[in-house]
Amino acid sequence: MVKDPVCGMNVDEKTANFKSEYMGKAYYFCNQSCKAVFEKNPKRFTDEHSEHEGHGCCCC
Repeated sequence: MVKDPVCGMNVDEKTANFKSEYMGKAYYFCNQSCKAVFEKNPKRFTDEHSEHEGHGCCCC
């Protein structure tokens, strides 16, 4: 299991329907909305010191 970088929900990377790659790394999402938010500004969710992680989606 991995965390959706947008909302923080646990996602099984083996069965996830929503995936995006950024800077050579795969990211998995609980739904299309989280994937779209991520793809608009991936740096916001991939910065290791980001205070936004797990707080950018209305799905959960």
